[in-house]
Amino acid sequence: MAIATRRLKHWGWGYEDQQPSREQVEGIAKAVTERLGFHVDRVEEPVPLERVELPKPRLTPPKRFAEMFSDDRYDRLAHSLGKAYRDVVRGFRGEFPNPPDLVAYPESVEDIDLVFNFCADEGAAMIPFGGGTSVVGGVEPRMRDRYPAVVTLDLRRMDRVLEIDPISKAARIQAGATGPRLEKQLGEHGLTLRHFPQSFEYSTLGGWIATRAGGHFATLYTHIDDLVESVRALTLRGEWESRRLPGSGAGPSPDRLLLGSEGILAVIAEAWVRVRERPTEKTSCAVAFDDFEDGGEVVREISQTGLNPSNCRLLDATESEISSAGPPGKAILVLGFESAREPVEEPMSLALDLCRDLGGDPGEVRSSGMGEPGAASRRESPAPSEAGEDPVGAWRHAFLFAPYLRDSLVACGVLSDTFETAITWDRFPDFHADVMETARRAAAEASGAPEEGPGSPRVSCRFTHVYPDGPAPYYTVLAPARRGEEVAQWDEIKAAVSDAVIDLGGTITHHHAVGRDHRPWFDRQRPDPFADALRAAKRELDPKGLLNPGVLVDP
Repeated sequence: MAIATRRLKHWGWGYEDQQPSREQVEGIAKAVTERLGFHVDRVEEPVPLERVELPKPRLTPPKRFAEMFSDDRYDRLAHSLGKAYRDVVRGFRGEFPNPPDLVAYPESVEDIDLVFNFCADEGAAMIPFGGGTSVVGGVEPRMRDRYPAVVTLDLRRMDRVLEIDPISKAARIQAGATGPRLEKQLGEHGLTLRHFPQSFEYSTLGGWIATRAGGHFATLYTHIDDLVESVRALTLRGEWESRRLPGSGAGPSPDRLLLGSEGILAVIAEAWVRVRERPTEKTSCAVAFDDFEDGGEVVREISQTGLNPSNCRLLDATESEISSAGPPGKAILVLGFESAREPVEEPMSLALDLCRDLGGDPGEVRSSGMGEPGAASRRESPAPSEAGEDPVGAWRHAFLFAPYLRDSLVACGVLSDTFETAITWDRFPDFHADVMETARRAAAEASGAPEEGPGSPRVSCRFTHVYPDGPAPYYTVLAPARRGEEVAQWDEIKAAVSDAVIDLGGTITHHHAVGRDHRPWFDRQRPDPFADALRAAKRELDPKGLLNPGVLVDP
């Protein structure tokens, strides 16, 4: 049974009715030539849904529960890939090598248990699916040929805020609730979770927990980890539910084992999360620096003062230029503070004093200019004209518009993807220089373009989150694509930069999760005894190795 709702694209970002017109894509192609210097020889069209080759499902749902399952063409294709560049390219070209055989839509914990037992009886692999926004191969059934069937478990029907505790400021929310859906329900009580990843519009609470997603706050409460009070999940061995506690020293935390487990141990059904009053006091400012390194020193100082800005994102000159956030040749610090009760002018003033002491040039301080990343959920279709004139607004718009723009860049023959990491402050300068050089060289070699000058790849960096002991740098690569070979091209670049990140002491991921794409480098990063313990946990909870096989550890 297909779900009758406004449909997301089966191959790219956003809804089907948000696909830009041919004229708009040609306008983007012109801008690519003018701003990036990449020659666009033609604009391609995505392969229509009806022309995609799709194998017949190998599994028939049980008659008693048939309404819970779908073998519809759209449903199967829409659950075949995530939203990484390599996924979007393959979907654009109609290449779906690993579709699930069935998609299940449970509405309750009992339904999840039914699907569990069905898959166990049939020996079918089962992939938990939130919003499908994984950029690391976390939801793609690449193990398809090793199992008699694959069932994707889509939790979108479990999307309610079930309970509010106004005294403790907590809420019990079903795992399938998307960012806009849970914020709307919390807003009716004057509350907010205040967790806004870039995928906010489509990703879900369960997905955030399973992947340890990074959110809105650039300091202090940076990950969903900081907002989780307790988790309820289902395993093949029974239900897993932790106590609601503000903290506990009772051994390893049950919740911590589920946070970042990426669907290999259990299916997260709901969670109690810490919520807060909606902010009423906001202030923001963009600060220009002559170079990225000076800005980095300021960010380090700010992160170690205890001021805890909600926004503290440093953009290098290339990132700033692409997003129109600041004057040419300058690095830009996007700085913001917010509060539900306390004035925020004083911490902003103290932070700007630090900026000035280290050569920063603050722009206009805006008391209501920061807004929130979740605002994208209230727009039908982002457009460049919405960016606004202030640097903070321009950066915010570019941040939200990037996933939509990438679909059009694929049509124009432009490779566009990212990688992110974290490193301590003492190692950051050398780390950053080596990673940037590696990325530039790898992008040029993979695209056949010069390393410098007209038509050369662009590599940029920004800090997404910062800590007293180090930043989380996020790198963007733009390069001319090799038409028809884009996946292999990006894989060359990704392998080179991932090797550099691990060899130089960084983490293979700060907030994008491991999935299947990061496995080779995750295996090099984690201690071997830990991997043995994780495999043992999987054997105990998933003895048949059916849950999201190939992610984190082999079944």
